[in-house]
Amino acid sequence: MSSDVEPTLRERVRRLGRALALGAALAAVAVPVLVLSGESVGFASEKIFAVGALVFGFSILGWSGSVFAGRGIENFQRHLGGRSDWSEADSRQAMAVLGSVGLGGMVGTVLATWVVAGVT
Repeated sequence: MSSDVEPTLRERVRRLGRALALGAALAAVAVPVLVLSGESVGFASEKIFAVGALVFGFSILGWSGSVFAGRGIENFQRHLGGRSDWSEADSRQAMAVLGSVGLGGMVGTVLATWVVAGVT
């Protein structure tokens, strides 16, 4: 994912928006599937929301780890002479996308629960 050209703000926002939509879509599918499999709406809502929160929390941890140790890892890779293209900036971008998926999952869970509870 490393490139010489930095993505524009519009590209970054578009990327995060797609990740949010992906998380929301996954949650919108998962909640009704769990309800159709025999679970209660409350159970489905709690479990899918928890998964979204877990993904969001992991991304926050990963993002902070990238900021904390990223430069050191880049220098270590340069010292070893490896061919890895890993960079702090790429790692932060990946964690932002992952966090958007988790956030979208949490929002999608709320909306899906509202719809499913209204139907049942």
